[in-house]
Amino acid sequence: MDDTPLTFHKMHGAGNDFVVIDSRHRASGVMTAALAQAIGDRHRGVGFDQLAELRSDDAADLALDFWNADGSQAGACGNATRCVAAMVMAQCKATSLSIRTARGLLRAEDRDGQIWVNMGAPVLDWQGIPLARDCDTLHLPLSGDPTAVGMGNPHCVFFVPDAEAAPVASQGPLVEHDPLFPEATNVEFAALSAPNHLRLRVWERGTGITLACGSGACATAVAAHLRGLTGRQVTITADGGTLMVDWRDDGVWLSGPVAHVFTATLAAGFGA
Repeated sequence: MDDTPLTFHKMHGAGNDFVVIDSRHRASGVMTAALAQAIGDRHRGVGFDQLAELRSDDAADLALDFWNADGSQAGACGNATRCVAAMVMAQCKATSLSIRTARGLLRAEDRDGQIWVNMGAPVLDWQGIPLARDCDTLHLPLSGDPTAVGMGNPHCVFFVPDAEAAPVASQGPLVEHDPLFPEATNVEFAALSAPNHLRLRVWERGTGITLACGSGACATAVAAHLRGLTGRQVTITADGGTLMVDWRDDGVWLSGPVAHVFTATLAAGFGA
């Protein structure tokens, strides 16, 4: 990073927290793996679960790039997309947006003050998720009988009797880097708490335990329906709050709370 101070927004969706950087006025993005790591350090930087950088796009209202705290890039981030959509719609007084991500072109809508994002169709074939070899994605050949779902990121969903007792901290990193997942994976532990209501805990690829995960909530809802546990409209209670998922013919829609915490500027030369 050069000596120009960098303004950012701190936001969260159900406790899933983000740094948001608006680079639409720049010719190119400013983010690098090293800078993402520096900003993501909760002791020496700002701290985040993911970082979202806005860029201009010729065919969409905006484009989004996502970064994990370890400096790796993510293909999708549902809660960050909702947070950014809420911010941009408030700026331009719009009720819908088209947002280009590595996941594809996503649509965000403000429905009576509630921000919904269409995260696209789930990926259920082993090559698209991706997995290292051909296997039954509904019942992976791993201990605990998980399901794999792609939502822009790979997800491995375990259905457990009690999500509170799930070994998130110990099993999460092991599954994240299991050889079955050539690009690593997010890991979800879900328990059915009521009809069409799941309790969810999350280990995110490249970050660790997070209070919520938008793409993980979508993947869990899809997996739960395919396993016959729920319908296609599911309420998901994560550690940080409640998300709603609606798997429709046009894609998996996600909603939940969004919050803008503060806007600040990094010191000149930060991350150099």
